Amino acid sequence: MRIADDYVTDLLNLIHLYQQQFPQPGAAIEDEIDAMDLEYITLDFPKVLLSIQESANRIREISHSLRIFSRSDCDRPVPFNVHDGLDSTLLILKHRLRADEKRAEIEVVKNYGDLPNIECYAGQLNQVFMNIVANEIEAIDDASAAADANSQLVKPYKIVLQTSLTSDHQHIQIRIQDNGIGMSENVCQKVFDHLFTTKDVGKGTGLGLAIARQVVVQKHQGTLEVRSNPDEGAEFIITLPISNPSTKQNSQNLPIAVSAPV
Repeated sequence: MRIADDYVTDLLNLIHLYQQQFPQPGAAIEDEIDAMDLEYITLDFPKVLLSIQESANRIREISHSLRIFSRSDCDRPVPFNVHDGLDSTLLILKHRLRADEKRAEIEVVKNYGDLPNIECYAGQLNQVFMNIVANEIEAIDDASAAADANSQLVKPYKIVLQTSLTSDHQHIQIRIQDNGIGMSENVCQKVFDHLFTTKDVGKGTGLGLAIARQVVVQKHQGTLEVRSNPDEGAEFIITLPISNPSTKQNSQNLPIAVSAPV
């Protein structure tokens, strides 16, 4: 793209020089300049090139994120940067974070700590992030649908991601919090149960969070908790060991499901 940009700059400079040297090029050339709207093209063409460059950068970012997100798990845990996994998840779900006719854009706040790489099944852990963040987006959509017009104007919706080391420096903790519709204590107690969902038939599978807990607890010997109150959002807390105790265990692929809100 840099070469193309240089070519365009040279051509536009040449046109500008020609206009200075020959301010009256003749009726035929002037008619053609008016017909093609040369002034507009001169202003807009560099913007077109910039848009193409930005699109190419966007494609490269998506491709990179998909490689991180969909990386295959081998038969044992491997070193993985958790922040790369979270960022790739957010990029893949970016279209669902944008504003639509029903709500404003969901703000994402990242408070990342200084974490080492952890030993994990990266592909399965990325799916955990996907299921939880997708669930929180749906919870915010539900909160927006339940809110009246005035409250939508004063309540910005957000998802906050926070990572840190635990006090023993043997584990990391990932907190993913939303300010969506929230859950009752009764729902919190069942939210990780297989096939449990609060959605209408055909909308919620009741698999996403159950699989997320299975991956965290069984495959990584970690913990997955949820804290929530109605109308106050929810916070999912993932705690994972830095060195995975299951290194010698054989990996078994788990079913994949992107969760709808419970």
